Amino acid sequence: MIADALKVYVTVVEQSHFSKAGAMLNLSQPGVSLHIRNLENELGTRLLHRSPKQVRMTEAGTILYKYAKQILSLYDDAGREIRLLRDEVTGNLQIGASFTIGEYILPARLAEFARQYPLVSLQVTIGNTEEIIAAVRANQLDVGFIEGETADPELTIIPYMKDEMIVIAPAGHPLADSLAVEKDMLQDQTWVLREHGSGTRAYSDHFFQESGVHVKRSYVFNSSQGVKEAVAAGLGLGMLSRWIVRKELAGGEISELRLRQRLLEREFLIIRHTDNPEGMAVQMFIEKVLAAPGK
Repeated sequence: MIADALKVYVTVVEQSHFSKAGAMLNLSQPGVSLHIRNLENELGTRLLHRSPKQVRMTEAGTILYKYAKQILSLYDDAGREIRLLRDEVTGNLQIGASFTIGEYILPARLAEFARQYPLVSLQVTIGNTEEIIAAVRANQLDVGFIEGETADPELTIIPYMKDEMIVIAPAGHPLADSLAVEKDMLQDQTWVLREHGSGTRAYSDHFFQESGVHVKRSYVFNSSQGVKEAVAAGLGLGMLSRWIVRKELAGGEISELRLRQRLLEREFLIIRHTDNPEGMAVQMFIEKVLAAPGK
């Protein structure tokens, strides 16, 4: 089918590699090569310059890539309209989310969506904010959920919901009994932090800089669960989303330090690649999560 061959060609061009394209499309490398060879035979010209390290388009290949993107977009549009005639939403949906959203908010939204649209195949990738942005930019994900901000011109950004950040301490910490903690009371404390590249780490670093809080010593974990457990064990203070620590706060395993100065908030965002056509599954999924962001 010509649409399949064009999809393989576009993926090879965007990944600059036959094997990577095959992995994304669930095809063997010989299968990918066969699609490209059939296109070249049909068009009577070479489309790609191949080398062990990369793949580059010929002049003819550049022309085909431009029109192939348009053809595939129109093909998807036609498929969506036909499925709407049958009131069906189908397809594959590749979703990425940063840890806070992916582990504490998204599962319930996915369960609701899967019940309503059982013909959609869902796959979820969880990583830190920088990893999700990179995957969406590389067209490896249809939609991403991130913590914090991005100004990438290749991405379409949709505000999702506000997230409250809180400072947590081990149960019995000297500051835990304070009704209101001044920022000066946080000076020269030991902190348990997320790794660089996470939205949570970016927010805590911004807070320290803006508030003039000096960190005496820090320990770094690459998961919010690790931060939470380390704080509960008495390693130091932490800063996490309230979503992450609700159960532990209710159970008295950790304490919240209520800051006098202000409410700590950040933005959760939905991101998509600007040039990636929005399929019906993506469109309906985004509509559903925006309708009930924090339930």
